[in-house]
Formats: sequence, structure tokens, C-alpha cells
Amino acid sequence: MDGEEENLQSPLQRSFSLPGDQEEPLERAAESGSSGGSRTSSIVTLFYVVYTSIKTLIFSNKLNLMIPFGPAAILVQKLTDQSAWVFFLSLVGIAPLAERLGYATVQLAFYSGPTVGGLLNATFGNATELIISIFALKSGLIRIVQLSLLGSILSNLLLVLGCAFFCGGLVLQKAQLFNKATAVVNSGLLLMAVMGLLFPAVLHYTHTELYFGKSELALSRFSSCIMLVAYAAYIFFQLKSQRNLYVPLNEEGSQIEEGSDDDEAPQISKWESVIWLLIITACVSILSEYLVDAIEGASIALNLPVSFISVVLLPLVGNAVDHASAITFAMKDKLDITIGVSIGSSTQIALFVIPFSVVLGWIIGQAMDLNFQLFETTTLFISVLVVALMLQEGTSHYFKGLMLLLCYLLVAASFFVHADASARGEF
Repeated sequence: MDGEEENLQSPLQRSFSLPGDQEEPLERAAESGSSGGSRTSSIVTLFYVVYTSIKTLIFSNKLNLMIPFGPAAILVQKLTDQSAWVFFLSLVGIAPLAERLGYATVQLAFYSGPTVGGLLNATFGNATELIISIFALKSGLIRIVQLSLLGSILSNLLLVLGCAFFCGGLVLQKAQLFNKATAVVNSGLLLMAVMGLLFPAVLHYTHTELYFGKSELALSRFSSCIMLVAYAAYIFFQLKSQRNLYVPLNEEGSQIEEGSDDDEAPQISKWESVIWLLIITACVSILSEYLVDAIEGASIALNLPVSFISVVLLPLVGNAVDHASAITFAMKDKLDITIGVSIGSSTQIALFVIPFSVVLGWIIGQAMDLNFQLFETTTLFISVLVVALMLQEGTSHYFKGLMLLLCYLLVAASFFVHADASARGEF
């Protein structure tokens, strides 16, 4: 029977099968067909992931409609000599990039844990200001660096915090509570930063340098190193040593238990976040170079003082993200996050970005120092003092916000009529 079955099947087997040594090509063809299909599937999956990522990051925010202003600035600079338009277009074009930079940092922090996430926020939280400062420093525009960083601190302290207090108080119609311990620590750090800026200015204007032209710069570099150490200690204190001090408060004034709030889920993957951080940082760097190069021409064309452009207009770009998020959180009665955004950002600039710029200038041979001149240092000191007094009670309402906004208007008006001799001399 076996032989009959074999004979019955042999015609079919002979027509559709091959000898043993010829079966391997068929198997290889099948394997190559399946591998080709999987390769096609992988390409389709890759394109889908890229499309989803672009859709999430680019097309999910109406602010990104201003992104084309960036390429327009480059085009205008190449085709014309209209510095005012280049400055305006690059200024507007950087704003959405700064917002997306903050978004990508938050997404990456979901995967990195609280410690690394805090360091990421410290690094990229003021990346726009840092990049602009680096390009200005490379061009030798030391005064632009000083004024723009000073303006970022003043904008965060008075404008961002004032708008948040004002809008939160009007919407909720009540006195809002925040963690007083956090505010007190940040106020102390800001006063320490003011001390670091004050001593070189006083040394300069009292003409009491031991070695004229050298002591001021040496003191600035030493103070910058001390400020960087203080900021590193503050990061450790906040994330490791005394984390319970930074737990938000509820309406009764007691600390909210960890995990009681609904945690948000990340919208993009870890590697997508890293890639977008690199892409956006590169775009901000390109536009920052055009922005810095156009400041002098914009000042002449618009008949505006360089100090006003640097202190008032430039910080509006870097603080656009902080401004929007601080107001949003305040209206949701999450004032501790608002304090962290505004005061925390000011602390980062004062104790990290400014001393880092001094050390970087030291490395590349630029005499960047902490002498921000008497008028600017006095303005900063009074502003920090006003905010520290506002935060003493641990509560906020719309009238406090209104007072901070009026203070910012006074500062802006002062710099509008302030002729900065150092800035004119550099150009």
C-alpha cells in the first residue's frame, strides 16, 4: 500500500517538489519574501511614527503658526539690509521654538525620573537665553549679554509673576496659598545673586580696586564660581535632601500627598524627545545668531535704546513659555507650580546662566564680568526686594499681581529713557 500511495502521489510531488538539494532556494525565496515584507512594514511604521511625532509637536499648538517667521528672517537678511525687520522676524520666530523646547524637555523628564528631570529643566529651562548669550558673547557684545539676562530676571519676577497673581486672583476670586518655604529659599538665593552683582559694581564706582582694571574682573570670576556651587547645592537640596519642603499645599494649607494628583502621561517617546531637543536647539541657535547681529541696526532703525531692546524686548521671547504656563497654573489654583516657573526661572538665570556666561567668557578670552553698572544693579536689587516682601505671607491675590505689573511698567519706562554708555561704546 505504501508503494501504491507513493506511486499515486509521485506525479504531484514530481511536478511541485524538487530534490533535497534544490529545496533550499525555495526556502530562501520564502525567507527573502518575508524579510522584504517585514522591511516594508518597518519603513511604514517608521514613517507613521515620524508623522505622529511631527503632528504632536508641530501641529498641536497654534503658536507654531509663527515658525515661518524664522526662515523669513534669514531670507530678509540675505536679500536686504533691513536690520529692523530681521530683528523683528527672528524675535517672533524664536518664540514658538522656545515653547516647543520647553515641551520636549517636559516630555523627556517623564522618562528620566525626578533627579535627572530636575537637572534637565535646569539646563533647558532657560536654554533660549543661554544660547542668545553665547552668540552675543562670541561676538564680543558683553553688554548685550548682561542686559538681556538682567531683563529675563526682571521679566520673570515682575511681569510673569504679576500676570499670574492678577489673573489667578480675578478668576478664582479668593486668596491663593502657596508653599512659603519654597518662596523664602528662592528669595534668599536671589538676594545672594544680587550680592554677587553688587560688589563688583560698588568696587568699580568707588574706585577702590587693589589692582585697577584687574580686581573687578578677578572678583567677578571668583564670585561666579561661588554662585555655581551655590546653585549645585540648591539642586541637591531641592531634589534629594529636603524634598518634602517642595510638596504643594492644598486649600487648607497642608501638604498634598504624593500621587494624589492625576499624573500626566508622556505624548512622545524618550528618543523622540531627545531628537526634537537637538533639532529645536539647533534652530534656536541659528536664529539667535541672526537676532544678535541685528540688534545694533534695529536700535538705530527703530530709534530705541539698546538697553530697552535688551532688557524689555529680548526677554519676551525666552519668557513667553513661562508667561503662558504660569498664568495657566495660577488660574487652576496650582500656585506652587507658578512660583516654581517664575521665581525658579529667575533663580536659574541669576545663579547659573549669569555665572556660567562669566566662566565661558573667561575660557574664550572675553572679559565678561558681574559689573552690570549701578543703574541696572539697583533696579534688580529693588525688584528682588519687592518680590521677597510680596511672598512673605505665603498668599496671593489680584492686587499683589497688579502691584507687580505696575512695578514692571516703571522698570520698562526707566530703561526706555536710560542711555547706556557702555553699550554705545561697544558698538
